[in-house]
Amino acid sequence: MSGVPESAAEATPPSEEERKLTGSPEAQPPDRSEIGQPRVVVPRWVQLVLLPIALLALWALAKAAGKVLVIFIVAGVIALILNPAVAFLQRSRFPRGLAVLTVYLAFFLTLAGIGFLLANPISDQVRTFTNNLPHIVDEANKKIATFQGELNQHGLHVELVKQGKTALQSIQDKVAKSAGKLASFGGALATEAANAIFDLILVFVLSVYMLVYGERIGALVRRGMPPGDGTPADDYPTLVQHAISRYVGGQLLFSLIMGTTAGVSLYLFGVLGIFPDGSRYAVVFGIWVGFMELIPYLGPILGALLPILVALFTDPIAALWVALLFVGLQQLEGHIVAPQIFGHTLRINPLLVIFALLLGLQLYGIVGALVALPILSILRETAVYLSRHLTLESWENRRDGVL
Repeated sequence: MSGVPESAAEATPPSEEERKLTGSPEAQPPDRSEIGQPRVVVPRWVQLVLLPIALLALWALAKAAGKVLVIFIVAGVIALILNPAVAFLQRSRFPRGLAVLTVYLAFFLTLAGIGFLLANPISDQVRTFTNNLPHIVDEANKKIATFQGELNQHGLHVELVKQGKTALQSIQDKVAKSAGKLASFGGALATEAANAIFDLILVFVLSVYMLVYGERIGALVRRGMPPGDGTPADDYPTLVQHAISRYVGGQLLFSLIMGTTAGVSLYLFGVLGIFPDGSRYAVVFGIWVGFMELIPYLGPILGALLPILVALFTDPIAALWVALLFVGLQQLEGHIVAPQIFGHTLRINPLLVIFALLLGLQLYGIVGALVALPILSILRETAVYLSRHLTLESWENRRDGVL
């Protein structure tokens, strides 16, 4: 009996000569990723059967869930945005529930503080606009009357203003005739507002629960994904968290740049006399444009609409210049600012970004477009992670070299 235990002898791999004598194939080294972790092999039958069925099932579930799925996605994105602050408080020995409560309180207090800091300049500019409103209305009436006179001279008899009435009075008469339609529209609008408030409350409650049970959700996700090497750089939930954080940082930076650029440009228009009210309401216009930039597609249009309307009340030529200014800003936004910021933060081809925004807008409207880029960031991290830890079993027959 040799001094080597039987288990050790059995575990000893056969030598090269023994493999030649027995005809056994040479042992292949395990396929490993760049970080040294063994890849999980996806069998051919799974590729052929389960993967297509799983994709169809996910599509059917998403289509059936509809609005419910969007609410959960929005709540999940909010939870991912606030989770780093909760984790930071947990490292300071806060219980998870108390950390979530503290983060939400800090979030709402921050919003209130920002509103308080901006209240004085905004209220001053709104008060100035209110005081100037009678003068603006008088100027608008004169310009409309002049425009109507020019149309009459050219044989175009369009009754914009009735004799003895101002433009606003004429508009008021027309609105009164459509009171029934306006009432029904107002009722529908109130119903939509009530539904939106209910959805916001539901999103808030769901995001709180997701944050409270965040660690359990993260552990469940880790069990469902191929294992990493144990470091944060190869931990799937951590990678997803970083992707969302990069998106939020890029979006805030983008809104800040565009809002500041619009406010400064309109202020210069006011100083140069092109749009006199631009210098008076530059802060309000800048904040409005920056906030609207958070909304994909419609945001740039809505951001430009307010200053253009104000300019239209004072001088149509000024409104034309303001419109040209925003056309230039949107070209700057689309060709320089957005590609540079989101290309760096999301690390995604701009064509995929555009496709994701269009798809989200088509499926779920503005809300779908809002969550399209966070979802795209998560999908990118998922694809990168799986490419490091999964490999598909080859369909090639190793014996005869045919499929």
